[in-house]
Amino acid sequence: MIKVSPLRKRQFIGGIIGLTIGGLLFFFLSLESSEKYISLGPMNSGHADVSCIACHADAKGNLLQQIQSNIEHSVGMRKNGVDFGTSDVTVNNCLSCHDRPNDRHPTHRFTEPRFSDAIKQINATTCITCHTEHKGERVTVASVSMNYCMNCHKDLEVEDDPVDIPHKTLIANEQWLTCIECHDFHGNHTYEVPVKLKDTIPMKLIQAYLKGGADPYGNNKKYVGLTQLDWIKKINKK
Repeated sequence: MIKVSPLRKRQFIGGIIGLTIGGLLFFFLSLESSEKYISLGPMNSGHADVSCIACHADAKGNLLQQIQSNIEHSVGMRKNGVDFGTSDVTVNNCLSCHDRPNDRHPTHRFTEPRFSDAIKQINATTCITCHTEHKGERVTVASVSMNYCMNCHKDLEVEDDPVDIPHKTLIANEQWLTCIECHDFHGNHTYEVPVKLKDTIPMKLIQAYLKGGADPYGNNKKYVGLTQLDWIKKINKK
């Protein structure tokens, strides 16, 4: 009869306990009810009911294939690596719910060569530049600066300018914060744009809105983003 040393026995028992705990953790974290424990942070304003899979789809291939492909890429046997676990979130994920034909600043427009200098300052080709998820806010770029209009509109000319202080003067004085006080970036709100600067939306209300507060542009929108239920119906039709 082969005798097992106390050390080997403890190692074996420890291994079994470790595998059991690991399996239980994997099972627990894979449940929908556990999403809040693996989230990188609070969902942005309006996304409280959005599940993880709405943005984080499973990557192609099984776990072993993903590991093998990335190892091959790291040693030069493969040109590109692959997504591991879940696919990277792209602008297409956002547009699956928020695609609007009336968008004043659609992301695809900024891929045009004439915007090459502008996107070096602010990459508007993707939604997450301004709307980084898991921050608990509505617009995250605003925490840094709200003068992003200057990157494209320095040469703006408005014919028959209706504003009491012309756009040309505002631009010359670099009053870029006045842009967002009059215009919502995507142009999806239905509201009357002020023609006098004294009637513009106060910056403190806009800042509160960007952080997730009440909408100062009003609640009348031309296009409303898909709900979680509508998104599921849309995916099932594909």
